[in-house]
Amino acid sequence: MSIAVVGIGNILLQDEGVGVHAVRYIQEHYSFSPEIEILDGGTLGLDLLPFIERFEKILFVDAVNFGKEPGYIGVLEDEEIPSLIHMKLSAHHIGLADILSLGRLKGILPKKVCLVGIQPQTNPFLFGTELSPEIKSKMLQFVDEIIKKLREWNVTCVLQSHQR
Repeated sequence: MSIAVVGIGNILLQDEGVGVHAVRYIQEHYSFSPEIEILDGGTLGLDLLPFIERFEKILFVDAVNFGKEPGYIGVLEDEEIPSLIHMKLSAHHIGLADILSLGRLKGILPKKVCLVGIQPQTNPFLFGTELSPEIKSKMLQFVDEIIKKLREWNVTCVLQSHQR
């Protein structure tokens, strides 16, 4: 079975980049079954469509406005993930909902789509490469939730470094 983990976000905008920071951490500290591919999706937006259509399952990792306290971690699957196209100020504002909406229209979404998200602390338009202290303190819990989902999908996840 082919599975991808895709970190989404802009690492220049503090907590907005948490998805990318999380997948980079996972790449550095874990090894996986051969069928998994990990991608820093950054701000690729719709350019991710040809990539995601190759997989049977895809797990997105991103900052998500759940309307909860900063650091809240949530998991959404398949139709639970909003996929509405909203008006954008520019092409730089294309997000996961837009990618999923167009993927559904084209009929190219994987059989299983999951989003593991964390409620950001900072305003999404504040510049800075560091995560807020609140989100940084939740990073290992966030990573654990991602690994938990992969294990539910029968992916072998082996911690390589005990220096977490």
